[in-house]
Amino acid sequence: MSALKLLKGTHGLLLGAGVVIGSVGIKMLTSDSAKRAYVKAVAAGMRAKHACEDTFESARAEVDDIVAEAAYLNETAYGSEAESDVESGEPAPTEA
Repeated sequence: MSALKLLKGTHGLLLGAGVVIGSVGIKMLTSDSAKRAYVKAVAAGMRAKHACEDTFESARAEVDDIVAEAAYLNETAYGSEAESDVESGEPAPTEA
């Protein structure tokens, strides 16, 4: 099939429709109203990211507090046992 035969009939109409739709699509994507929509979408995404970061930071602070409190409890509990173990000659328990 030659290119001329391909452009005749249905194929030619489809090619022409594709070119027109592509041109209109590019014009729509680069329009001012579309750009405003893109800016709003990106701003909403940035707000969502910031909210997630805030939640993550507060959760991290809570976990740090829990770990510090647990370490303090272990140190006070094992600290008194370690002193008595040193006197008796037994090794102090190790943390895993």
